Amino acid sequence: MKIAIVCYPTFGGSGVIATELGIALSNLGHEIHFITYKQPVKLELLSHHVHFHEVSVPQYPLFHYQPYELALSSKLVNVVKAHGIELLHVHYAIPHAYAGYMAKQMLAESGIQIPMVTTLHGTDITLVGNHPFYKPAVTFSINNSDAVTSVSHSLKDDTLKLFSIVKDIHVIPNFIDLDKYNKPSDQCDRSSMALDHERIVTHVSNLRPVKRPGDVIEVFDRIQQELPAKLIIVGDGPEKEVMKQRAFNLGIRDRVFFLGNSDEVHKILCLSDLFLLPSEKESFGLSALEAMASSVPVVSSDAGGLSEVNKQGVSGYLDAVGDVAGMAHHAIDILRDQHRLDQFKKQARNLAQEYDIQSVVPKYLALYQDTLRDFKSR
Repeated sequence: MKIAIVCYPTFGGSGVIATELGIALSNLGHEIHFITYKQPVKLELLSHHVHFHEVSVPQYPLFHYQPYELALSSKLVNVVKAHGIELLHVHYAIPHAYAGYMAKQMLAESGIQIPMVTTLHGTDITLVGNHPFYKPAVTFSINNSDAVTSVSHSLKDDTLKLFSIVKDIHVIPNFIDLDKYNKPSDQCDRSSMALDHERIVTHVSNLRPVKRPGDVIEVFDRIQQELPAKLIIVGDGPEKEVMKQRAFNLGIRDRVFFLGNSDEVHKILCLSDLFLLPSEKESFGLSALEAMASSVPVVSSDAGGLSEVNKQGVSGYLDAVGDVAGMAHHAIDILRDQHRLDQFKKQARNLAQEYDIQSVVPKYLALYQDTLRDFKSR
């Protein structure tokens, strides 16, 4: 198949999943065309099966905000015509499904009919999409997609609750490539971050308020009061300086390392003993799954789809949003005893195997084929 994938090219979960999906499909012989405003961070190699088309937005003084949706829909039309694209797969309802719908209408005027699959990832529904200004456009975009997927049952339920949706929503979970997380722990150079007797706790996110990164500092402070530990923060965002100041005020700034954005998270997780994810909202929890794939147990909130990924008492623990004391208690419970920690590490890895890319990509392929067949039979 010739498939166009529209996504955000950033470090966020939706962009990573879209890029990994496209690469996996190309490895199966499909021709993949990424269409976005910058080459995705995970897209390291272009080939005769993988192509990137940059969306350029001309700067017009007439517009206070430049019309990205207009530029994207026009680019989609051009790419579909030039390369004979058979199916669009857009990640995020707004603006991508909206632009995709407009492209479909323009293509139809030229006698080209093409189906569109929309994948809902989270903030396009729970934050952006539910705003009164955008809700009609999100509802329209979802209902006018030819197929819709959601990364978790929780997000599907939220979508049906918040919007008047008439389309079926297929749940296809996020995934990881387990082969990237196969490095034995004894091959990880922990000495670069901590002493032998210290535990390493890690958090990965975009450090926005919805991730409650301040709770990470508070939980870690309670952990390090009970046992020697270091904290690694991966990511960048508006809460970063607040976190640094809070760590300084607590007298633990020398135990907290801010590494910024990284496309080698798996190498950092290889060093880790525990992963913290206290989010207020989380449609799936891809970073938690990446930790589990690295044999790192997870202590998280029970928000959104996290309970579908992180199993209570198996891969880690879940506590109520904002329950810093509960998360610290469970973290210490895992970290205090080496035998118990090793048990949780093994269980986390075993559970992550259910989300291996080799198991999930065929679900997308089956959906593509069903969508194309239904589309052609209309």
